[in-house]
Amino acid sequence: MNFKIMLQSIEPKPCIPINYQYPLSAALYRVIAKGDARYAAFLHETGYGKGFKFFTFSQIDCPFNINREEKYMKLQGNELSFSISFHLPLAMESFIKGLFQSERIDIADKKSRASFMVKSVERLPDPLQTRKENEIVSVILKPNSMIVAGIPAENGKYEYLSPDDQRFTESLIYNWRSKIATCYDENTAQSAILLLEILPIKLAFKPRLITIKAGTPNESQVRGWLNFELKVTAEKRFVELLLNAGAGLYNAMGCGSGEVKLLKNSINNI
Repeated sequence: MNFKIMLQSIEPKPCIPINYQYPLSAALYRVIAKGDARYAAFLHETGYGKGFKFFTFSQIDCPFNINREEKYMKLQGNELSFSISFHLPLAMESFIKGLFQSERIDIADKKSRASFMVKSVERLPDPLQTRKENEIVSVILKPNSMIVAGIPAENGKYEYLSPDDQRFTESLIYNWRSKIATCYDENTAQSAILLLEILPIKLAFKPRLITIKAGTPNESQVRGWLNFELKVTAEKRFVELLLNAGAGLYNAMGCGSGEVKLLKNSINNI
């Protein structure tokens, strides 16, 4: 399920951290914990199987100016919005709406802080609603946050890959297959037909670097990419998992969120 959340600032001229992804993720966990502490603890401490959280959120949508020296964003209005996806049954819609309705969300680090109230929560249309679970579909996926792909490095971190590296799509498919194994089982994951194709939309891919836990001893940097689309072909249930849980790495930190730009005809044979 995919929701659009509209926030309204409590104070005028709010400023939020330039690396808002981690603070916003932490704020979302707090909202979930208030509504269902056991579910929140499960997401934060355990996740599904290999630590997957099975939710992700987009970049924020609002006009702003960036102060790069002080590392904050000054919003040009009192509202911002973002989309958030959960891999949950449709019957959970009221539960999710209830979690966020009229909640306060603080987006803050050591240098900047802004407090917001949730103005509205709207479930977005499901473009795959009319398709059968095992029907093979092909969609054009538009990322609305950076997509992170990487392979483990010797130092325990990741070697981040760019979309013009063949290993980029291989990494995304490996990650996707791992999520399927966690959600279903290993045999289902290994037999699943999963196709990904990079579709550049501008002259060059656009890298983006974000800092997680900025200003703390655990600070780290994550590199992802924008300015491309993905042609995704798989069974509907697996495409839905990719949309709801996110593509690639660091989904619960707001990476790998996407939306269906174009739904192609069903495919009987690949």
